[in-house]
Amino acid sequence: MRLWEERARAEISPSMHHTSLILQDSLPQYLSFLVTELSTTIERTSARINADKVESDRIGRKHGRERAEYADYSITQLILEYHILRQVVFQVLEEEAPLTIRERDIIISSIEQAVNDAATQFSQTLSEIQEMFMVTLTHDLKNPLNVMKMGTHLVLRRFERGDRYFDVTARMIGAIDRLDGMIQNLLDTSRLRAGQGLSLTFENCDLEQLLQEVMEDLNFAYEERFVLVSGGAVETRCSRKELRRVIENIAVNAVKYGAPNTPITLTLQHTATTVHITIHNEGQPISPEVQSILFQQFRRTKTAGEQKGWGLGLFLAKSLTEMHQGTIEVESAEGKGTSFIIKLPIAPTETANPQSNQIENG
Repeated sequence: MRLWEERARAEISPSMHHTSLILQDSLPQYLSFLVTELSTTIERTSARINADKVESDRIGRKHGRERAEYADYSITQLILEYHILRQVVFQVLEEEAPLTIRERDIIISSIEQAVNDAATQFSQTLSEIQEMFMVTLTHDLKNPLNVMKMGTHLVLRRFERGDRYFDVTARMIGAIDRLDGMIQNLLDTSRLRAGQGLSLTFENCDLEQLLQEVMEDLNFAYEERFVLVSGGAVETRCSRKELRRVIENIAVNAVKYGAPNTPITLTLQHTATTVHITIHNEGQPISPEVQSILFQQFRRTKTAGEQKGWGLGLFLAKSLTEMHQGTIEVESAEGKGTSFIIKLPIAPTETANPQSNQIENG
């Protein structure tokens, strides 16, 4: 361990900031485990082999978890630690006599397994830390944002429609709402990645009325670009708040990536069992290759250019639609524009989705 520490301090920069005890961490335990692996006197029963495997996993994961908790360590540096350890083990043991093929194979295999276990746990722990940071950050941002929203609404009341300050204040409210939506998207994505699910409160919904409300708000923000086509009221059970988010996320996407200054159509249709909400925009088609990643979180296509966003809107739209026991389909072709088709059952079974009541939004 002394030779390993000397090399680690020379070749791995974060090691310079830690004491010997912290730097060596669980590696002495690993060397003790390696001793038993190399032993020719211990009987290798199936029970002993299984027990050794459990102990090896535990030691490797312990080292990976503790390294991930130090902000200055990367997974590359973690792996380099084990490579140095393997070289030092060979160096020290072969000072006495050449290692047999069996001994070399055991050492190489054991360290490779230790690297895999440590790297897997390192990645998992880092992901957990990032998720916790994301949830804390988004919650902390919510409070000042709510104060801004309330204050701006109070200011808006002082002006009459048509006053230039009214328009400026209204745009500020729209910008705050979009920022609020982005933060909520980030928070909900973190919850979904953690397997927590979201809470959806189902109620009777008039989808035509819901689409009318969404269209009016979008037209206020995007200069009357949205058109609603509907054959009449459609009643179903839904979470109004979350279904509205689905429609708005897809509609805003249509504004970003569709042809500018062209109408965006919201169409409501239904059969005896299914509701279809179609959001259509003109513009360049989406290739099949791009369609395959559209609904993945944090993925943005090359055609996104300088459009701002985190690549979460469509991921959340798909997740929330599935919580309504629905699906989203994409149709896109040259000369025909792009349509996102949300298909929902007329009367979803609220208990069908086990995630629907695990945690409250907000």
